[in-house]
Amino acid sequence: MPDDGETPKFTSALEEKRQISPNFTIGSKKLASAIVLGHAVSHVFNSSLPLLLAMMKTDPRFNLTATQFGVVGGFGRGASDATTMVAGYLGERFSDRPGAMMAISLTIMGTSFFLLGMAPSFWWLLGAMLLVGIGPSLYHPPAIAELSRRFPDRRGFAISLHGTGGSIGEMFGPFIVGLLTTETFKVGSIITMTYLIAFEWNEVLRISVLPALIFALVVYIMMRGVSKDVPKAESFAEYFGGLRELLKDKGIWGLILVTGLSDMGQSSIMYFLPLYLITAVGEGGLAKDPLTVGVFLAGAQVAGIIGQPVLGLLSDKCGRKIVLLPSMTILGISFIGLYYASDGYQLVLNIFVMGAFLYSLHTVFISAAMDVSGGKSQPTVVSLIYGASLLGTVSPIFTGMLIDEFGIKSAFLFSGIICLIATVVLLWVKLPMNVGMAD
Repeated sequence: MPDDGETPKFTSALEEKRQISPNFTIGSKKLASAIVLGHAVSHVFNSSLPLLLAMMKTDPRFNLTATQFGVVGGFGRGASDATTMVAGYLGERFSDRPGAMMAISLTIMGTSFFLLGMAPSFWWLLGAMLLVGIGPSLYHPPAIAELSRRFPDRRGFAISLHGTGGSIGEMFGPFIVGLLTTETFKVGSIITMTYLIAFEWNEVLRISVLPALIFALVVYIMMRGVSKDVPKAESFAEYFGGLRELLKDKGIWGLILVTGLSDMGQSSIMYFLPLYLITAVGEGGLAKDPLTVGVFLAGAQVAGIIGQPVLGLLSDKCGRKIVLLPSMTILGISFIGLYYASDGYQLVLNIFVMGAFLYSLHTVFISAAMDVSGGKSQPTVVSLIYGASLLGTVSPIFTGMLIDEFGIKSAFLFSGIICLIATVVLLWVKLPMNVGMAD
């Protein structure tokens, strides 16, 4: 289907006030650096969590079924997605204080990890996961909106830099967990120290609060004063007036559906791929140690670090849809490939290809939504796209039920099929053809 259609011009009261100031060119590099750094740190937490939860799943103190494990993951996703719209309002209301919002986000992440590490029971885990989900939802609306406002002619590339920071964090998170929890390496190893200080999974969660607080302070200091001249929403009515205008466009609804379906597949992979790698062979897994699992998951992000800016630039130059369709197809096939890939080079290659698109596509979805909105109500647009991931809340739970019935590798077939369905739906979504392309 061709990418055609006129760009809608929304004119809420808030947007009539919000004109890009010449001062936005001042400090743009500093702002971008702070946002990318903070996003990298937040994704160190995000990417380490599935591996830590997989270690918890195999801990006899909890003895969770796959369905219970899925419920734990679903609670975290649900809390994040449910608070996304509130975060969108806060991004509009405090658009002159993005640094404070991002610092609060990192602080909540560290605190929630500490509480998760203290969990004595399944019900405590669920309560802690609610807080775990809230932290990241506060970060993306102000961060991505700032980048979009600063770089309107390079929107796809700028947002992809934000995503690249996330991929860097995704690469380091599981690797750091593997180093801190694996006792494989002893005398003569370059990481001998990891044997001397090997932690339990819950200990890693508890000590995570310290780096979270440190980087929250760093990001706040770097962002201080860079957006004082940005107008802000004054009321819920003004904010939801802009939201109503956005939801009048069929393109936004199409992107919400496609993003939600895509996230259903991705959320299952996020939680159950580490579990597959670490689970005993007799239970259908590959029985790898945490460090090896960390290396696998980190390797998936190497391609993503390169892929995000490349896909962002291509989407700026060629159009969002022409980038999304083949990329989503490859991603869906790579999910299914995990079911058939044997341990060794096939698995490594499959994970590498998957990693090139796993997180890269989300930044293109956000750029497409910004295009449809005409660049207006940007924190709201971001929160809508992240809020679309609410469909992904039930995915880990349903996948856990499938695994209890058919085995752990059934998660990969489910994820791939859902992703390919999302690709078919995207064929029928009309997106602006030239908005956001580089001059």
